[in-house]
Amino acid sequence: MKRSFALMLVLLLPPVLLTAQDAKDENVSQALTAMVASAKQTPEMRWVDQTGPVHSLQYAGEDYRGKPTEVFAFYASPTTLGEGTADAKYPAVVLIHGGGGTAFAEWVWLWAKRGYAAIAMDLGGSRPSAPKFNPETGVPIANQGYPANTRTRLENGGPNQGHVEKFDSIGGEVSDDWPFHAAASVLRAHSLIRSFDDVDAERTAVTGISWGGYTTCLAASLDDRFKAAVPVYGCGFLHEGESVQKPSIDRLGDRRDDWVAVYDPGSQLRHCRVPILFVNGTNDVHYPLDSYQKSFDVVPGTKQMRIEVKMGHSHPAGWKPEEIGRFIDSYCRGGDPLPVPATPQIDGDQVTLQYTSAVPLKAANLHYTTDSGPRSKRDWQTVPAKIDGQTITVPKPPADANTWFLSLTDTRDAMVTTAVQFED
Repeated sequence: MKRSFALMLVLLLPPVLLTAQDAKDENVSQALTAMVASAKQTPEMRWVDQTGPVHSLQYAGEDYRGKPTEVFAFYASPTTLGEGTADAKYPAVVLIHGGGGTAFAEWVWLWAKRGYAAIAMDLGGSRPSAPKFNPETGVPIANQGYPANTRTRLENGGPNQGHVEKFDSIGGEVSDDWPFHAAASVLRAHSLIRSFDDVDAERTAVTGISWGGYTTCLAASLDDRFKAAVPVYGCGFLHEGESVQKPSIDRLGDRRDDWVAVYDPGSQLRHCRVPILFVNGTNDVHYPLDSYQKSFDVVPGTKQMRIEVKMGHSHPAGWKPEEIGRFIDSYCRGGDPLPVPATPQIDGDQVTLQYTSAVPLKAANLHYTTDSGPRSKRDWQTVPAKIDGQTITVPKPPADANTWFLSLTDTRDAMVTTAVQFED
């Protein structure tokens, strides 16, 4: 069945919000219902390798240009690591790689060591080489999956993850659109991991890095079965501001609005009811701070933010922050939640901030920039703040500060920040 742009639009709206008025005609409505039902069913899968601590598998994906596809994934849990207990049920996490990346064995291994079942899929129609481990420590060797020429194209893989598939294919059928396949593959991976014997299906989360953070925003807006979501770097409003993706979107011409309406997370996050933690740096060139704040603002549900001054942009840097695990733990394992700051208030020459925290704070800081020019190149200043009970105070930023926020760090070294304040 040929699926038009109208169908693409409704396919990427949350099932709970879909009504007859969203569909252009009865056929579109029926196709949408079928797609949603399919995504929430356990996909067919087969194990590729179960001999090591990180297992390999392939599962059924969306049709690509009229043909069935499979998606490659790594899976690990305390059970596969030989550290589980009989009849144990673990919380689970779905891991989404960034642009140019693949399924990372070390990433699922890290989450399995934390007590989670974890699945990481390849979203480029390929599979990486078999995982390798340090023979002395048993720890996976870092940066597996690189370079890209070590990967093998699947015989029945979906679309590649290049520029053409992410942008230029918009319009007509959806079967050649990478964002559509990426979102569908994540939802299918979620349905799959929920079906595993050692997984507690009611305690699942999703996190992704860069384009994986972008896809996390889509997945959390589409799939309300997740209990928590953490997009790292990725956000919406990529057609605005200084994102390096904006020129590619602008070049779509009369298809630009279609891409924004369907595939920009800013158009989907307004439906997100999954608790979500946004993680980014002040100088990210791919997902700039103003677009990030706009993405945060449109989420109607529970949301928090962690902005790090000049945070690096990479897969290892993206899965490193302590707060990712802490946030997911608080929703999937009963862990203490992250601190929750209120809105900063300027009172005379001071900024005052109220907060709540289950864990004592050890530090608070004001961060600001007075620089102009591209946000990715601005320098930042940091000023320590005073913590007195549930109140934080600090001298207000200088008059020429154009962007600022406060950070709160608890005794676990878990940091959160306030919303970013823009003066220009």
